[in-house]
Amino acid sequence: MQFKGTVYRCGRDIDTDVIIPARYLTTSDPAELAKHCMEDLDTEFTSKVSQGDIIVADENFGCGSSREHAPIAIKAAGIDVVIAKSFARIFYRNCINIGLAIIECPEAVDAISNGDVVSVDADNGIITDETTGATFQAQPFPPFLQEIITDGGLVARWQKKLGTK
Repeated sequence: MQFKGTVYRCGRDIDTDVIIPARYLTTSDPAELAKHCMEDLDTEFTSKVSQGDIIVADENFGCGSSREHAPIAIKAAGIDVVIAKSFARIFYRNCINIGLAIIECPEAVDAISNGDVVSVDADNGIITDETTGATFQAQPFPPFLQEIITDGGLVARWQKKLGTK
């Protein structure tokens, strides 16, 4: 899995209520959730990001409630991958479940700036800041997680395996 996009930086402890405020949880429509992604942090977030962009965040990204709406909103807003120093564990699994790639790499987070162009080779765990030329090694996804993300999430993966999609 290869990703390349412009970086949108976030701080630490970005919780699921910041990613998608609770007032919008009356829908599970990805397009509607995307319109409100990160709006309490940055009201212009959705107008700043483009398809394929990357979020880079500090520690504990996705803390808070266990709602799947948060990674759905991020993915539907056009973000292909999130790189952070650490993720809340339930959020981490929810991202995999809906097919959003996430990578822990503190060294990359410390070096990458807002607006940098970054490429990610998730198969090998290589993160390259194309703006500065710096390269970082993260833990690559194991093959079974690669399949889930590539297929668009856990449900889509099982539908494909069972021939029901």
